Amino acid sequence: MMKGGLGKGLGALLSSEEIYEAGSPGFFLCPIEKIRANPQQPRKRVDPDSLAKLADSIRDKGVLQPLVVRPVEDGYELVAGERRWRASQKAGLRTVPVVIKDVSPDELLELALIENIQRQDLNPIEEAMAYQRLIEDLGLTQAEVSKRVGRDRATVANFLRLLQLPDYAREDLLEERFTMGHAKAILMVSAPELQRQLRDTIISKKLSVRKAEALARKLENEGDKPPRQPQQEDPNIQRLCEELTHAIGSPVRISQGKRGGRLEIRYDTPEELERIISLLRQ
Repeated sequence: MMKGGLGKGLGALLSSEEIYEAGSPGFFLCPIEKIRANPQQPRKRVDPDSLAKLADSIRDKGVLQPLVVRPVEDGYELVAGERRWRASQKAGLRTVPVVIKDVSPDELLELALIENIQRQDLNPIEEAMAYQRLIEDLGLTQAEVSKRVGRDRATVANFLRLLQLPDYAREDLLEERFTMGHAKAILMVSAPELQRQLRDTIISKKLSVRKAEALARKLENEGDKPPRQPQQEDPNIQRLCEELTHAIGSPVRISQGKRGGRLEIRYDTPEELERIISLLRQ
């Protein structure tokens, strides 16, 4: 078992000699087909362009930093170094340098998460989902998660809040159609239909985070206002409208205000307007 907190990073588990020195215990060249992916890997997507560049570098320079693996049935399972493993496959390597570590299944997720956080490899949604898995699978509190991964509790809480986004907005963030700042603006709005409206506007008009937050505040404030109650129409006014409509032969509407009102007579053609004017002149 590993000693110490994982918040110190991979160095809490692996010494620099084990990571960088070919002569360290457990170091050897492993057939690449004997290695399988870490099922606890929090990163769901790998940028194909960056992977291609890494593969080109590996073809030219080789794998400069060994992969970290743990022994499993019929081979080895990755603990750290999935991008290097994928790029090595892409580069056509048959063997890769590895360091063996005895890591428990519960530690796999923590180590994969820390590696990706330190390398800034995770999308905000991927990071949020990884924190959620630490809480659900290992029974950790937010405070314990923050200590293990070396982030303050407020940061962990902000990431976890992203999981409250509607599914379409989570997908948008995962696909990098907008930023974490835009996602937090969407969460400022409580009504689902207004969240969708804000999301659509952010993408269609390419709003900055500041403008998205301003629009979120406007939508939320408008949503908090009680709907206008329709005014009760005065029965005397209603009767007068009916009498005028009958006398003129065109729809009549009277609207009252605090200081007077307005009389409206509807017409559809110029000829009808002339007829109404003639009646009013009599």
